Amino acid sequence: MKWAKEANEGIAIAGGQGEGNALAQLSCPCGVFIDNSNTLYVTDYGNHRVMRWPQGTKQGTVIVGGNGRGAGTNQFIGPFKLSFDRHGNLYVVDQDNHRVQRFSIE
Repeated sequence: MKWAKEANEGIAIAGGQGEGNALAQLSCPCGVFIDNSNTLYVTDYGNHRVMRWPQGTKQGTVIVGGNGRGAGTNQFIGPFKLSFDRHGNLYVVDQDNHRVQRFSIE
């Protein structure tokens, strides 16, 4: 949800279509990051993926993960938090695999 300053209601900007794995749905979202262009990034814990929503879009895109639950190089078991470094690399805490993965995102 996005809340404007002093607003009485928020606006759903990601998900909000019930729990699921469609591109407009999330399952246990955990980590959130918003970049300088107002693109929203979300760790989708229950779907083992990281999603991206450019400002104004109604459905997201999978940028990493989404290949089922697992320990492969582009798989997660519970992605939890995320962050970017100054070079644009994405770091994802893969909680149940007990690791942090780094990805180069264009």
